[in-house]
Amino acid sequence: MAHRNNDCGRPLVSVEPWNPVGNRGEDAKTLFAPPVSRRKKMGWSVQILRHRMGNPGRLFRTVRHLRAGQVVNRITRKFSSPSAVGRPTPATRPPKSIWKSCPGRLASMLSPTRFRFIGQEAELATAGDWNGLGRARLWLYNLHYFDDLRAQGAADRLQWHRDLIGRWLVENPPTTGNGWEPYPTSLRIVNWIAWALAGNDLGAAALESLAIQARVLSATLEFHLLGNHLLANAKALIFAGNFFSGPEADGWLQTGLDVLDAELDEQILDDGGHFELSPMYHAIVLEDLLDLIQLCRLFPTQLEAKRGTWQMLATKMLAWLAEMTHPDGEIGFFNDAAFGIARTHAELAGYAASFGIAKTRHAEALRVLDASGYLRLQSGPFWVIFDAAEIGPSYLPGHGHADVLSVEVSLDGQRLVVNSGTSTYENDTVRIEERSTAAHAAVEIDRHSSSEVWASFRVGRRAHPFDLSTATKNDVLSAAASHDGYRWRPGKPIHRRDIAVLPEALRIIDSISGTGEHSVRGRFPLHPSVRSVSQHPTGWRVESASGRTVRVQIDGAFELATEKGHFSPTFGQRMSRPVLVWRHDGRLPLIIETRFEI
Repeated sequence: MAHRNNDCGRPLVSVEPWNPVGNRGEDAKTLFAPPVSRRKKMGWSVQILRHRMGNPGRLFRTVRHLRAGQVVNRITRKFSSPSAVGRPTPATRPPKSIWKSCPGRLASMLSPTRFRFIGQEAELATAGDWNGLGRARLWLYNLHYFDDLRAQGAADRLQWHRDLIGRWLVENPPTTGNGWEPYPTSLRIVNWIAWALAGNDLGAAALESLAIQARVLSATLEFHLLGNHLLANAKALIFAGNFFSGPEADGWLQTGLDVLDAELDEQILDDGGHFELSPMYHAIVLEDLLDLIQLCRLFPTQLEAKRGTWQMLATKMLAWLAEMTHPDGEIGFFNDAAFGIARTHAELAGYAASFGIAKTRHAEALRVLDASGYLRLQSGPFWVIFDAAEIGPSYLPGHGHADVLSVEVSLDGQRLVVNSGTSTYENDTVRIEERSTAAHAAVEIDRHSSSEVWASFRVGRRAHPFDLSTATKNDVLSAAASHDGYRWRPGKPIHRRDIAVLPEALRIIDSISGTGEHSVRGRFPLHPSVRSVSQHPTGWRVESASGRTVRVQIDGAFELATEKGHFSPTFGQRMSRPVLVWRHDGRLPLIIETRFEI
């Protein structure tokens, strides 16, 4: 279950408020008190500092995990000014075949000026709309990606695409605006080049801009963020280095390959999972790798030596994604995840097959993705994914949710218990809610999340899972794990979850060790497709989407409730759904058993 090379260790220190005088009472306060006028000024300064820093302890618990290189790069990039304009445009290199994109990307361009991204439609009416302050940053980033050039039916929108590229060139001068940030630049470079390799003419102005974009990107690689961003940067430089020719292009290619080699070794775990532990981002990275494998066919002289290694990695990644995909063909909602952003397992498997990469799905009823920390269990009509994973790499947990030891359940091929999903990346209450333990099929103690998720992509304290075990006996598949996410609370509670999957039932036992009085909540958020939920003194009667009756029985809880929750299957969408909740306010230790019986 351990990560490879990602510093996922336990925190080494705890933080207590600094008190320069210890516990010396009022005399000490008087001794160290400044004059009144200075005291007022210091009070204002402290208020300003608190406003800027928010919670200093939480901030320290967050940044202490960063690598030194991330901090240094965040500082130095503020002073970098890449020289990208004024050089001649390199010649292009002829490809050996025609580019064919992975199927499944939905059209986002609805008219020559209207777009739909992350569930929201808007017009690109003026030049200022490329950086319109009234729109979410993620929406604006998507506007600059040019993903529609590789979407379904793209050939029917050929003139729209030509006009949009021309407009972008005029309205986005070099290094100005959102579109010139490294990540959107990376995606746009790949999309423009793939569009050209598919047989379309970019024209001299766009070729000149592509070279400038590659120069800017090569000088602003996202070493402060790392992760999937840096992989996207490397991919773009490899595309540019093959598409163009000459010494400058060779430099882009070599830089891209050097970064990619290092990052693939770091980011792809031994079981094939991507180390940010989000099935959505895993699928995105897998498509990136498959795109590079296709590029090997178009430019074999430059890339043929890499093809075998990339194909082996893609095979492992495809198998990992299969285990994290529900019977309905879509991903499980662990960490940041939403439908429609990445291609599905079936789409990626079809794309991979065109390069000779065979689809593999393990037949075992119990599969342990031990390097990632996820488990998939199947017995009878039950399909269960169990999260015994870290929140993510210690220095890059931004896409992590407080979902440790959560479960997702499909019954008869349709979802029954599901985590929150992701509707937004905005820094607001919805984002905080969707990342919280309360939005997942997990256990919450004292109204705190198991990991200290905050802002849009920040994490302070982190829960660490341990003692993972599995067993198979007759028709019973069992798994268990513990986590220490509440170790900082009085009495140091530890949560252990044991699950057992049988052909006729799913049994979950939640054990909370520790001491003292605590408020404990266990939640099982249901999929909105369930037909009905009725509560009785010891549990619930649930009618699933298939019409099957599921009896949910609870033993050991003080109180049961049916609450209203939200499910976000796509960005920009929040659906109401029922949540089964057990509550216990009292002393630890505590054992609660939940049974889903059919």
